[in-house]
Amino acid sequence: MKRIGSLFLALMLALTACGSDSGAASPTPAGNGDISTPQPETSQPSAQTKAEIEEVLLVDTSGIKITAKQLSLDGLLGPNLQLLIENNSELNLTVQARNSAVNGYMIETMMSVDVASGKKANDTLTFLSSDLDSCGIETIADMEFSFHIFTTEGWETYLDTEQLHIETSAASTYQYSYDDSGSPIYTDDGLTIVSKGISENDSLLGPGLVLYLHNSGDSPLTVQVRDLSLNGFMVDSIFSEDILPGKHAVSTLTFLSSSLEDNNITELSELEFSFHIFHSDDWSVSTDSALITLTF
Repeated sequence: MKRIGSLFLALMLALTACGSDSGAASPTPAGNGDISTPQPETSQPSAQTKAEIEEVLLVDTSGIKITAKQLSLDGLLGPNLQLLIENNSELNLTVQARNSAVNGYMIETMMSVDVASGKKANDTLTFLSSDLDSCGIETIADMEFSFHIFTTEGWETYLDTEQLHIETSAASTYQYSYDDSGSPIYTDDGLTIVSKGISENDSLLGPGLVLYLHNSGDSPLTVQVRDLSLNGFMVDSIFSEDILPGKHAVSTLTFLSSSLEDNNITELSELEFSFHIFHSDDWSVSTDSALITLTF
């Protein structure tokens, strides 16, 4: 569960793609603590630099075969990894993707396909352009993800694959870099979190605080927020980021516009919150941070 606003953006893009020929609108950063309620807007996925893959068999176990056929960069919501899924088991199964990353950044994806026993399906794993843009990714050099496969009727886990890795034709020349500029607000147990300022990027839900995260530890972590207040008022917010060991992420702590309006907040002077951090694999608590205070 991460970057829920990206899913709202994906839905809006799908709804407006039919019958709308308006130009793309770019999100406007809010400066000097100005968090006036943004208007809903849509944007077209940015163009990706050419990258290709060779056909590769990703999974061949327990009656399941999954083959990556090709990478298409011109999808409506983002680049699509085209997959052939073969279900040779005796069960009707649903296949979804988990723990997705591009070029070392955690990236939200869209994929869920039902495959009946003895059948095949062509489907796509979509990497959302909104996330790629937030991370400054214009060229896909490598992709990582795993598959979560469960029974369609009973939702019982059938197979969780290992983390899978695909390099594209751009991998050999790609220069990896990670923008950790900003104000560090948390560093402990291999996790670094940097504040990159207020932005209105998540315009469908409200403005927010852009955060860069890096997990240099050995365990997958989930980072959430607790006890958030703006200008002394408790405000509803959305933030939950899963980050694998060695990975980076850019995510937005979103303040819901409806909650800002209820409290007559149009300008931000003080933001307070704490981080709730736990291990993603077993939900055991890693730490609850001290209260963090940011002034603008």
